[in-house]
Amino acid sequence: MVQIVKRHISDPDTIWLIERTVSSFQSTGPGKGLPLGNLTSQLLVNIYMNEFDQFVKHGLRQRYYIRYADDFVIMHHDKGVLMEVLPKVHDFLEERLKLSLHPDKIFLKTAASGIDFLGWVHFPHHRVLRTTTKKRMFKKIRDSEKKPEVVQSYLGLLSHGDGNDLKKKVAGL
Repeated sequence: MVQIVKRHISDPDTIWLIERTVSSFQSTGPGKGLPLGNLTSQLLVNIYMNEFDQFVKHGLRQRYYIRYADDFVIMHHDKGVLMEVLPKVHDFLEERLKLSLHPDKIFLKTAASGIDFLGWVHFPHHRVLRTTTKKRMFKKIRDSEKKPEVVQSYLGLLSHGDGNDLKKKVAGL
């Protein structure tokens, strides 16, 4: 991991601090995992997984790819393409990043069916808010007694997808 980080961060004091932070954490074994909840983990996962981002976008030439931390989605109209990509993804993660895919979290679907990920259902050219997320949003707005900061927060969330009708409902509450 440190070699990948060193490609993006050259300051020796910062590298020393990152090594100390990462080595202070023990999960399933020495040298595995990041200290979740630690503010540096958010930065480190993005630096580390950038290797994977570049591989998927440029090596595999996948256009519809979404990643948040270590969770990701690759969409394609042809399920056969996804079947071809899966072993390549598996090999790259294992060989280059020393990561493994969780066998119970691999789903092969066509893009037309939409992918439920991070509170949204993603399609190749748009995304819609997941129904449970929508219900939770309206409940939190009601429970907050329509505090302006809560309403504005959800309006910001809705700006990241196809939520114009929802924005009108939220703004009209």
